[in-house]
Amino acid sequence: MNDVVSILKTARGLVKDRKGVTALEYGLIAAFISVVLIAVVPGMAAGLRTTFTRITASLT
Repeated sequence: MNDVVSILKTARGLVKDRKGVTALEYGLIAAFISVVLIAVVPGMAAGLRTTFTRITASLT
């Protein structure tokens, strides 16, 4: 009987404790942002290179 009560108390504590869930959510958000940056930055770099090449050409 004491084992059942102990298990129920532990289960209630885990349900109330949202720190682990919050950390997991932040980890997923960080991973999503990383994937987006990896996909977007190379395209932006090419565009910036073109822009600065045009500026350099117009200044010389």
